Amino acid sequence: MTIQNTAGKKKWYSWYFDCNLLYRILIGLVAGIIVGLVFKEKILWISPFGDLFVRLLKMIMMPIILSTLIVGASSVSPANLGKVGIRVIVFYLLTSAVAVIIGLLMGTIFHPSAELTGFADAVGREAKAPTPAQTLLAMIPTSVAQVIVNETILAVIFFALIFGIGVSYLRVSSDERLKKAGDTLYVFFDGIAEVMMLIIKGIMQYAPFGVLALVAVVFATNGPKVMGALAVVTAACFTGYTLHILVVYCGMVKFYGRLSIRRYFRDAKDAFITAFVTRSSNGTLPVTMEAADNLGVPKDIYSFSLPLGATINMDGTAIYQGVCAIFIALSTWGYNFSLTQMGTIVITATLASIGTAGVPGAGAIMLLLVLDSVGLPVTAGSVVAGAYALILGIDALLDMGRTALNVTGDLSCTTIVAKKLNQIDLSKWK
Repeated sequence: MTIQNTAGKKKWYSWYFDCNLLYRILIGLVAGIIVGLVFKEKILWISPFGDLFVRLLKMIMMPIILSTLIVGASSVSPANLGKVGIRVIVFYLLTSAVAVIIGLLMGTIFHPSAELTGFADAVGREAKAPTPAQTLLAMIPTSVAQVIVNETILAVIFFALIFGIGVSYLRVSSDERLKKAGDTLYVFFDGIAEVMMLIIKGIMQYAPFGVLALVAVVFATNGPKVMGALAVVTAACFTGYTLHILVVYCGMVKFYGRLSIRRYFRDAKDAFITAFVTRSSNGTLPVTMEAADNLGVPKDIYSFSLPLGATINMDGTAIYQGVCAIFIALSTWGYNFSLTQMGTIVITATLASIGTAGVPGAGAIMLLLVLDSVGLPVTAGSVVAGAYALILGIDALLDMGRTALNVTGDLSCTTIVAKKLNQIDLSKWK
């Protein structure tokens, strides 16, 4: 009896893990602000604890890109890439690209900047930006090992997608040997992806301390002027979310699909609210499927498109990427991206959306990729790392809006595809 009581007794630190991670990160953000403002340069010794968090995130970046993108691409069966699959994927990628553009537009209009101390070599970065042709050619690696080691993001993404598509064809091969090879590769990379998810969960347990240290250094160095910039970032993101719903989704439903916007949102609102509260596209999937069924979408369409959308369609995250990338550029370089760099962001964020939605902290990981692609690597001790920490501190709030938008986008694209294929039950729209 005594042993059972001892075994059942909670450890003294169990309260930390029982507390919601969202609250812990917010507490870390607030504590970092207070510590930085009160102790100023006396607290700069805490910097290595923040650098440790940055290094942990960078450590898992390449394995995550390869494993999740290969699994995401190989999950789409070639048999489903017919009239339904191709239309759904095209809609998902187009709306994601438009979302990145809206995010960049919001960042340019709101111009969020924390006025942090920038890099010494900031001047001239824009002049060194590659041309669009160079950017596209750079996506095709001449050496896979080299681009992985050098962390050339677009090239790694391109290879992972091509490799994943090849695996998907092997998995449906009539040749038993090839099918077994495809399944083995899928299970192998799926296993790596699952391990990465576990590692991320562990890293995120340290996130409150990492955020505290990084934010404390930022505020100790730059003072309270940073606070207003975070409010502007939040306003820019949520304005972008709202604009995307009103222009893209409402426009698709009303003008392209010739359907009632009011009737659509009557059922879409349940999925929207659930995603906003839970911050999980996968967790909201049953509610989204129920909404699709109520909208007259046949099961054979939404049972394919909605789970796929939870994996590759991340419109809200795309807007977040655009706004946050501009915030970090303005806060470190002192000026905005060139048009070529913005184009690189659109390509990177759109392609990187495939396979990352199921990963905890997907938005923060994707932001690392986007920043790397335009010459703003998040390295330990850099100003970029400090700006990135500020974003991570309010990430949970931004995540609520972007997840709700992601789920609404899945449902909108699914409904439009069903309507265009004349497979929607219009009697449910009366």
